[in-house]
Formats: sequence, C-alpha cells, structure tokens
Amino acid sequence: MSHNKYFQFKQFRIDQHHAAMKVNTDGVLLGAWTDVEGVNTVLDIGTGTGLIALMLAQRCNATITGIEIEPKAAGEALQNVQQSKWSDRISILPVSFQQFVATTELRFDLIVSNPPFFSNSEKNRNPDLSVARHNDLLPFADIITGACKLLTNQGCLSLILPSSEASGFIAMAQKQGLFLTRITGVKPFPDKKQNRGLMEFGHQELPVIENEISVYDHFRKEYSAEFKTLARDFYLKL
Repeated sequence: MSHNKYFQFKQFRIDQHHAAMKVNTDGVLLGAWTDVEGVNTVLDIGTGTGLIALMLAQRCNATITGIEIEPKAAGEALQNVQQSKWSDRISILPVSFQQFVATTELRFDLIVSNPPFFSNSEKNRNPDLSVARHNDLLPFADIITGACKLLTNQGCLSLILPSSEASGFIAMAQKQGLFLTRITGVKPFPDKKQNRGLMEFGHQELPVIENEISVYDHFRKEYSAEFKTLARDFYLKL
C-alpha cells in the first residue's frame, strides 16, 4: 500500500503526512472485520491516523474514543476526525493507554487495536516509527489487563497480530479471563502461509469461530473476492 501524504476512502480522507504509521492493510482489515453489532461505545488503542476509528464510525452509530501516545499522530488523527462527517461521535486523546486506564471511569462495548508488536527486533532510526511498531510502551500484558478493566460484561476486544504472536497472546488473555471467540487467519496469497490473525476476545468461553482469507488472488495482481467483500465500502476502486 502506498505511503502518499493522504489516502482517500469512499466516505473520508486520511491525511498522513506527519504520522509515522501510515494507512496499511492490517488497519483496513481490522476496521472492516471487527463486529460492531449492538456496539454503543468504542475505544481505539493507538489510533494512529484515526483510520480504524473512522472506519468503525462509518459502520455503526457508536461513540468512539481514540487514544494515541505519539503527539504528531494524535494531532493528525484529530484533524482527520474533524474533517469527517462523524466528528461529533469521535474524540481523540493524546495519552498512553496505561494513563487512560488509570484515570477513566468509562467502560466500552468494544476495544479495538492494531498494536505495535515487535519485541526484540532492531528498532527503526525514526523514534516515532519505533513507538508505532515496537511494544515497549504498550506490552501485550498491558493491553489485556486494561481491556479486562474497561470492557463491559458483554464487551469484546478485537485486534490484529502477526501469526507468530497470536498463540502467546491468546494464552496470556485466557489466564486473565479473556477468551478467544473468533479468529480469521490472513494470507497474503492463497498459496502462502497465514501471516496475520484477526482475533476477537470476550469474557465468556464460547466455541471459537475460525476461518481464513487471502488479501490477493492467485494471480497476485487483484484483491481476492473475500477481501473485496470486506473492503468494498471503503476503497474507491472496489
């Protein structure tokens, strides 16, 4: 996906000149895949440009709070929200998740995150990009602990992670009473291994719904039919 200064969707525009983490397929997948049925309150952890918050605002009537620790990204997310048709339902707060958890009295029907996931790899020279990609400031354990506190009784945590990180996160969440309820494995192409997992967690232990999708088709030039179905309300060319 290109790193242009802006990305135009069907119903909103993402300016991304300053944000370290640009619009990417992971974010689009999560924003389109997440279940929003019956959701009234949403928290987007690490909102970045505000992409997922805006996608969810397009899909439901919930009140949405996006939090972002990196000041440039938070400012850009606020700008993107303000120029959208849903500015009255989305707020952007320039705080860390840990600070938010410690101070808020709010509870959420849905918590969503495309979190930083690199743990031990070499950091990018751009410090803002390191914050966006490495989980030093937002460990998985903090996401799980915070979600347990902030979710309503019937609330869900929805996120996307590399397949290599998924099993560890699932086990860690289960120990704290958050159970995997739905998982979609994501392949770049039909003949490749899964490299991402879209995952949904809830307080109740239920049978897990499992499936998989490919982003591109066998010819490696067109989006797959299942990806087009997910993204058709957002991408201009679908």
